[in-house]
Amino acid sequence: MKRIIAALLFILFVCCACSTEKESGKKLSDLEFTVVKEEDIPEELKAIIEDKKQQVFKLTYEDQNQLYIAVGYGEQQTGGYSIQVRDLYLSENAVYFDTELKGPKKKDVDNQVRSYPYIVVKTGHRDESVVFQ
Repeated sequence: MKRIIAALLFILFVCCACSTEKESGKKLSDLEFTVVKEEDIPEELKAIIEDKKQQVFKLTYEDQNQLYIAVGYGEQQTGGYSIQVRDLYLSENAVYFDTELKGPKKKDVDNQVRSYPYIVVKTGHRDESVVFQ
């Protein structure tokens, strides 16, 4: 009987933990952001991106009370890619960032040029951690 009660308590605990985890990702509000032009990216962040751009990367960087969020999609065989920000929002305990890589249109494909698509967005300083989706 004690084992059954212990098992039931364990299952209840796991279910509550899963429920809380799902709720913690619930959107409280959208965050305003700016897509940062390459020439406006802080030099230190540019160097980090240059070092990581050949592989997929996800990173954050803080500078002068601004939070920069960067996502790179690694080496691509052609140019013409774009990146869409699908969502940037605040939940109860984190900032969620979701992007999507859009393939090149047939007219934009240049088979001779490899590319390293990435995006950097800037928003106000946040204490919450960033969750990449």
